Amino acid sequence: MGPRVPLPPEIQLAQRLAGNEQVTRDRAVKRLRKYIVARTQRAAGGFTHDELLKVWKGLFYCMWMQDKALLQEELGRTISQLIHAFQTTEAQHLFLQTFWQTMNREWTGIDRLRLDKFYMLMRMVLNESLKALKMQGWEERQAERLLELLTTEILHPDSQAPSGVKSHFLEIFLEELSKVGATELTADQNLKFIEPFCTIAAQTKDSLVLHNITRGVFETIVEQAPFAIEDLMNELEAPEEEEGTPEDEREEDVPSKEPRRGSLHGAAPDTSEEPAGDGEDSMGPVLQFDYEAVASRLFAAASQQDTPSQNRKRLYKVIRKLQDLAEGLFPEDDVPEKACRNLQEDRRERKTKKRLPKSALQNKAGKGGEEDSCPDLSSGAERMARRQGSGAERTGPQEQPGGPAGRGARKRRRRRPRAGARAKVTDCQDLRMRRRQPPRSGK
Repeated sequence: MGPRVPLPPEIQLAQRLAGNEQVTRDRAVKRLRKYIVARTQRAAGGFTHDELLKVWKGLFYCMWMQDKALLQEELGRTISQLIHAFQTTEAQHLFLQTFWQTMNREWTGIDRLRLDKFYMLMRMVLNESLKALKMQGWEERQAERLLELLTTEILHPDSQAPSGVKSHFLEIFLEELSKVGATELTADQNLKFIEPFCTIAAQTKDSLVLHNITRGVFETIVEQAPFAIEDLMNELEAPEEEEGTPEDEREEDVPSKEPRRGSLHGAAPDTSEEPAGDGEDSMGPVLQFDYEAVASRLFAAASQQDTPSQNRKRLYKVIRKLQDLAEGLFPEDDVPEKACRNLQEDRRERKTKKRLPKSALQNKAGKGGEEDSCPDLSSGAERMARRQGSGAERTGPQEQPGGPAGRGARKRRRRRPRAGARAKVTDCQDLRMRRRQPPRSGK
């Protein structure tokens, strides 16, 4: 027998990445990172398309074999950060291209118990690819190349992407973009990022893709508009707050001679890791958009003659919402001013009922007239106290089971944005001013 031909390094690494022992897989991932750095540093180095496909197959089964949620998250972060080991932009794009091609090829073989870990891996890879773009200064040409790669491999009609990959990508794209670049990207740059979705939404014949783009991109922009305008107003008001008097600043900068309670050697406890906010009700920065420009771009794509009628009808509804935002009008269920007005009316009604004698309240409860035909907007504790203190049973229509959240009760809270943020009602006067002013005016 002749001498045994050694396998290429990519195949050897792929075999170790898919090994049964976790120690072997962890060592293979570390060796792969060093191998990528060493090979892409050479002038004649780099990887071919087939070589990276073999590498990604090994990484795919490395993730497949990993158990336990925390270890899966750590491994997913390690794999996604391999993009920064490539020394050239071309190699990074080829690495991303082969990743999405691997996910498209292997998706149908993933069982439901392993779906979550690969959903997480796709999110992490998309996040790191946007961070790589951020490190390049959000260069327009590089952003166009990344968007072209993503749309070609995932959303294009000729791509082999399954519906699950398309749906998840459209669900996480705007969210991950806001995490990485919300504080840096301008409205014009954000428009460039969503332009491919305008074209695909107008031309696609897949109703699921149309629904996911409309819901995951354009309607999310509409839902996040109150937060985007609030962030813009805060940025405009920040310089005025920083102009404080020099005396006040000096007093704040002078350290106290008395040691603070709970501190070590008089040093203040470090609270930088827990920023002040409302906990779950607080929301990070969101992307800024020129709503009139977004509506114009979407209208230009939807008004083409070859646009299917169902696509045009769906997109025109979104365009009208964007045009309302451009004029400073929030959607009906997102108007903070209306929420404040309802709360004030409820307080007046409760105060009026408290002033009335008990006999008058019992007479109103017995008549079953117009007062009882409306749902009671007071809290459940107050309703229970009134029922126990009234001494007489109500004969009017009772509130339906489920409390204020039951069917027929008026909604007093704003709809929550899709990104998982909680809406927060602020000062009414500030909200009225925000509604009257157009979004792009900073006054």
